[in-house]
Amino acid sequence: MTILAGGIGSRFWPASTPERPKQLLPLGSERPLIVDTFERARALVPDERIRILAGEHLVGPFRSVLRDAPESVYWIEPRARGTAPVLAWAAWKLARLDPEAVMVSLHADHLVEPLDGLVETVATAVEIAARDELLLSVGVSPDRIETGYGHIEPGEPLPPAGRASALRVAAFHEKPDARTARRYVDSGYLWNTGIFVWKASVLLEELARHAPEVAELLPLIDESGDAAFFDAVPVSVIDRAVMERSDRVGTVIARFTWDDVGSWEALARTRGSDGDGNVVVGDARIADGARNVVYAEEGSRVVVLGGEDLVVVHSGGTTMVLPRARAGEMKELLARLTGE
Repeated sequence: MTILAGGIGSRFWPASTPERPKQLLPLGSERPLIVDTFERARALVPDERIRILAGEHLVGPFRSVLRDAPESVYWIEPRARGTAPVLAWAAWKLARLDPEAVMVSLHADHLVEPLDGLVETVATAVEIAARDELLLSVGVSPDRIETGYGHIEPGEPLPPAGRASALRVAAFHEKPDARTARRYVDSGYLWNTGIFVWKASVLLEELARHAPEVAELLPLIDESGDAAFFDAVPVSVIDRAVMERSDRVGTVIARFTWDDVGSWEALARTRGSDGDGNVVVGDARIADGARNVVYAEEGSRVVVLGGEDLVVVHSGGTTMVLPRARAGEMKELLARLTGE
């Protein structure tokens, strides 16, 4: 069981920073995202089989909120190089521990309910991954038009296993525009949750076939250490490097509701709202305002008077205000502000 927890979460600036990324913020519940995710992992496997993949600078902060987690859960990613290299690295190490190992990969910034549904879905995926030697993504039926998610074009049904349905994947389609996303939803496509299940050995085989620029560098792990591999490997994401290219791909349909806590706009879905549609996290007051998302860091207070359809965040001595409709542009807007 791996937990991808290395992202910075710049779309949650100013609350999320490299020193305190969004995984440490209470965005999905009253607890930090990494705590919620670790508890999900514990429902699937014992602690000794969980691995959190993250940079060394995050291990200390994670320890402060995962106080009873054993030290063995931390696998330190020497450099951030994207999901393809880090999952390849993890698969390489797991395959050496157990050549038949089935690997489940969760993200640290997802909202999943109910937990029993996740357990049932993953159990089905593990059985199929071992039986059919497929790369499996968990797919979920869309409940809105969404341009920020990858979409799965469903193929033929797979033989039954467990309580969840499973299909071959005809194709993956990355982050469409709104018109295309509507067509996908109308055609019965699924969202790609990014929850993956596969035998480590099968992932390594498919990396060799479709992403040799990653696979050919994996022996450096044994020859020169983890850092040598991460120093040499190019940045890439697993969806494009392997999942879009492989013909050994399936999807298990989620028996749970899912959301990606990817921007401030997500709080409108993950947290309850008042009668005027305002969503508040922390000490904030709103008068004569509607449909606002307001986040106040502990020890601070935010007051909004007469505002509508705004995101208002106060954290680390910085206050940010932007229209909710542009929350998805946060990363680009921040880059323009900082000149990076």
